[in-house]
Amino acid sequence: MRIIDGHCDVLYKMFENPSINYFDPSAALDASYAKMMKSGVKIQFFAIYLPERITAPKFDHYLEYINIFYQKIVRDGVVQVIKNRDDLASVMSSNKLGAILTLEGTDALEANPLYTRTLYHLGVRFIGVTWNYGNWAADGILEPRQGGFSRRGKSFIKDCGDLGILLDASHLSVASFWDLAAASTKSFVATHSNVKSLCPHPRNLDDDQIRELLRRDGRIGITFVPHFVHPSAPTIDALIGHVDHICSMGGERHIVFGSDFDGISSWIPGLEHSGQYGHLADALSKKYSSEQVERFLYGNWLSYLQKNLPIH
Repeated sequence: MRIIDGHCDVLYKMFENPSINYFDPSAALDASYAKMMKSGVKIQFFAIYLPERITAPKFDHYLEYINIFYQKIVRDGVVQVIKNRDDLASVMSSNKLGAILTLEGTDALEANPLYTRTLYHLGVRFIGVTWNYGNWAADGILEPRQGGFSRRGKSFIKDCGDLGILLDASHLSVASFWDLAAASTKSFVATHSNVKSLCPHPRNLDDDQIRELLRRDGRIGITFVPHFVHPSAPTIDALIGHVDHICSMGGERHIVFGSDFDGISSWIPGLEHSGQYGHLADALSKKYSSEQVERFLYGNWLSYLQKNLPIH
């Protein structure tokens, strides 16, 4: 079994607690190296997410996270950064774990194209423009005014497209989602969002948004956040209900997973950490063929990366 997971907050936990060793089997992480290896995680997206207590984010904060990533996670012959399709092919033909650096919330970019370009050079390949609230670029899903992208934010969409940075619609307000769809000439994703018609949390996507992701050959990362899965009974079966719904819309080749491990404080029973992905695979196998399960767990992410990452 191979798995590609589109979202975790390991870097956040390591930023908050510098003593955490990602490679220690007893590390206080949902998605430690040992747990990933137990399940066969092949590629993990690592998010740069600044805690809410940092009320005035600076670009240096992003650099601190990136330093943690390169000093404490990337390791020659063990964990390889994926910046382009060549790196992707190298990882897929080896025993190494592939690591993709992402940004969640652009507050500290301050509409400065040099900052965006610097993140690209340092390996960031996906950016979620907002967390839950508004910033200079766009409104997030919990911003009371529920606006869309600003003029500078729309320029940012173009800058990312020109550079080869892919955009993540998770956390965007509904208006921002549709502004992104209108302004971007590139395919985009939602790395960790579920189906709103099944669980009416604001962070989930309605069917029109899902249809747009499918139309654009994007991906929707089913997430393990319990209150995004079911209001009262978040189980693995309830999680698979979200897979069923997107399949019923023609999205079998667009479903991926984005666990949000280490960004959550409660868990779906049987999916408490990366080492338990096998439980999800087993449950999926009761309803879907082995080929379909492989697509959900890694094939759909892999085809997206093969098509959309920079070539070199």
